[in-house]
Order: sequence, then structure tokens, then C-alpha cells
Amino acid sequence: MMKMQSAALILILSGLVCTGWAQTPPVSIRPRSAAVKPGETVSFLCRVTVGAQPVKLEWRRVNNQPLGDNVKLGPDGALLTIANVALSNQGGYRCIGTTPQGKFTATATLSLRQPPQVRVSPGGQLRVLVGESVTLDCSVSGKPRPSISWIRKGTGGETQLAHTGSETSARLQVTMMSSEDAGTYLCRAQNREGLVEEEVELLMDVGGSPLASVLETDLTAVEGQSVTMHCQATGSPAPVISWSKLRAPLPWQHSVNGGTLMLNNLGRQDSGQYICNATNAQGFSEAYVQLEVDSPPYATTLSEEVEARAGDSLRLQCLAHGSHPIRFRWTRVGGASMSPGAESTKDGLLRIAQLRPTDSGTYKCTATNHVGSSEATSRVTVRG
Repeated sequence: MMKMQSAALILILSGLVCTGWAQTPPVSIRPRSAAVKPGETVSFLCRVTVGAQPVKLEWRRVNNQPLGDNVKLGPDGALLTIANVALSNQGGYRCIGTTPQGKFTATATLSLRQPPQVRVSPGGQLRVLVGESVTLDCSVSGKPRPSISWIRKGTGGETQLAHTGSETSARLQVTMMSSEDAGTYLCRAQNREGLVEEEVELLMDVGGSPLASVLETDLTAVEGQSVTMHCQATGSPAPVISWSKLRAPLPWQHSVNGGTLMLNNLGRQDSGQYICNATNAQGFSEAYVQLEVDSPPYATTLSEEVEARAGDSLRLQCLAHGSHPIRFRWTRVGGASMSPGAESTKDGLLRIAQLRPTDSGTYKCTATNHVGSSEATSRVTVRG
């Protein structure tokens, strides 16, 4: 049985009365649509409302994709439950009811509600030379789509500078003409799921010591990909920009063009902190980028061959290296069903308390993370 979360959203309506084909569709789903937050649980109930009971009930995705590992069906196939809803579960679900009168279908739709997220680039604290301009970009996400506002905070309160209710980003350009243009600017994103904001502080710079800044302070990439880091600097005279890596040399496959650093064919060893250094005759300044390189799992089993007697207990351990979190799933090769007494744990352990001769066969462990998946097998021989 699947464990439901305490905050689960269970939507089930039953007790439908058949009043005839003209008034009631042959197959119905309740609810017809549901909107939930990621991590919640939702259920859809399918019923044949006319004629004899169905020969069978079957669920399919409208886009023909698999139902998913977190989708479970009730004993009679009428109830479809999605636990720990993820972005991939969004879309339509079709119930197909087969009766002596033919096949009938109904469709329900699942959508996600997400609180807003906001990101300002460049962020943090920026020095802007008098007479120069800086462009601030605000990117937001969320469902329903949030409204975006650029606001300047001052001693007299807040002043709204720009507002949009239909875009996923908003750009603000500030020209530093006097000290009145310096201060704190914030981007605010709001929908009915919540309100978030991120701010950037602009400082007026009359020239002199350098100030380095990066467009993004945190980057994530996958093994084998490339990544680009951008650094800019203010100061008089114009600073010279260089790149380095904390406590390690720059990766071998890198190139530098002005304030841009490109890393190619990334490996996990390339994770770490990268430093942009801006130097002129007045001094130096540093800005930092934290890079995390993710990798798909690599699965292995502790025992590739296991021999046991009927009645013995079995323990198969699956291990995996790669970016966490990693999920494990045990199945039998060839489509055979698991022993009724089989139990698996989230750390990759498969247990069978009392083996039977029919438990002989090849068992497959699939390790999955957000990057990819990997498989490993163990051959089990049960002697009677």
C-alpha cells in the first residue's frame, strides 16, 4: 500500500445514479479536473454510469506517456491515485470502460499550483559610475503566472516603477545621474499561492577602486555539458579581469574571453567556487560563482550470483554513485511477479523472508536521479 502524505488532497465523489444515456455520459470521472501543489496527493474515480458493469476499466495518459511510478490503481481499476505529485504528472488522464455495449471513455485533467519564484540578475550590490546605466533583469515562475513589479525602497516608503501581469520577466534600466538614483531596488512576484521578492542595491561610484560582479552566483550543470560564467567590473582606470578556481587550477578544457569564462566537457571534479578578480591601480575586487556538476547514477549490486535453499531469507543490496537524491526500484527480469513477501527499502535493499523455488531468476535494480538512470542485476538460484 502506498503511504499518503498528511497534506494530501483526496478528491473522490461516488454514488452516481444512472438516469439514461441522454442525461448521463456512459463513463464519468470525478473530479473532472484538479489543481494541486507539488508533493500533494490526488485521486480520480472512474465509473460506468449506464448498462451492465464494465468488463474492465483501464487508465491511460492522454499523451500516451507511461502513468508513472507514483501512480497507483485501486483493486477494481476505478480509482487512480497520484502520490507526491510532480511536474511530469501534469496533463490529461483517460479512463476507458469496456462493457457489453462497447468501449466508452472520459478524461480528467491534472494541473500544478506553484508559489512564485524570482531571480534578479545581476544581483547583490552593484556600483554604477555617475552617468552610466545598469540594466536589471527579473525572471519569475509560478502557477498561476505571477504578476511582476519593480519597486524602489526609500525612506518615504515604496515607489512602484514598473508592473506587468502577463510576462515571465521584467527589465528595469537605471541611469546613475545623482545620489537619488542610488538605493535598493526590488523585484516582487505575486500570485494566489504567495509573494516573493529579491532585491539589488545600487551604489553611486564616482570612479576609483574596482568593483567586480557576476551575472549568476550559482550555476548547475550536468556531466559532459558546457557552462559560461560572465564577470563585469567598474573602476577608473578600467580594471583588468582574470579568473581562478578556489584551491585548484582552472579545468584543462577552459577558455577566457575578457570577463567571460567558458568550461567545456564538465566532470564532477569541476564543481567548486570560481573567482573573478578585477584589478587596477587603485586596488582589486573579487566576485564568486559556485558551480555544481551533477552526474547520472551508476548502479551496482553487492552480489551478482546468489544461491539459497527454499525457506531461507534473501537480502539483495543495490548501490549507486551519482548526484543525490537517488531512488531505487527492484523488479524481476522477464516480467515475473515478485514474491508476496518481498520488501524493498528506499536505500536499495530487497528482502524476501522465505524463499520459494519460484523465486529463482534474475532481479534488476534501477537507480534513478534527476539526471538519468542505471541498472544492475543479481541472479538468484533457489534449490528445493
